[in-house]
Amino acid sequence: MMRLALAQAHLAEQMGEVPVGAVVVDVDGNILASGFNRTITDHDPSAHAEIVALRAAGLQVQNYRLPGASLYVTLEPCAMCLGAMMHARLARVIFGASDPKTGVCGSVINLADHAQLNHHTHVTGGILADTCGDVLRQFFKKRRTKDLPHD
Repeated sequence: MMRLALAQAHLAEQMGEVPVGAVVVDVDGNILASGFNRTITDHDPSAHAEIVALRAAGLQVQNYRLPGASLYVTLEPCAMCLGAMMHARLARVIFGASDPKTGVCGSVINLADHAQLNHHTHVTGGILADTCGDVLRQFFKKRRTKDLPHD
C-alpha cells in the first residue's frame, strides 16, 4: 500500500505540489480512496494528502467515520491530519518518512499516545522510509534550483 501512496506522491509532484501521497484501505484491505497534496492547486491549507484521501473515503462509504480502516501516507502526519484521522476513528496509520519539523507521531510530539484523547489510533512509522524521504529530498532540491512555487 505504501507503494500506491508513493504513486500518489508522484502525481502531486507532477502538479508542483509537495510530493506526499496517501491511501485509505478498509478492514479487509480493499482500497477505499487515495489522495495527494493539493494545497497549492486548491488554494486550501487543509488539502494535505491525508485529508484529501479521508474526504474521498468518507464519500465512498457515505460516513465520516471509518472504523477499522487504515491510512498509508508517505510522510509522518501533522497535527491537523492526525486529528482528522482520529476523528474518523481509523484503526491504523502507517507512514513512511519521519517529519522532524511538524510530525506528531513521535518526531515533534506523539499525539496518538495522549491519554486524554477519546480515540487512539495505532501508528506505525518507517515503512519504505528511505524511498519516501528521497522523493521529498529530491523535490526540494529541484525546487531550490528551479524556483518552483513555495508553500
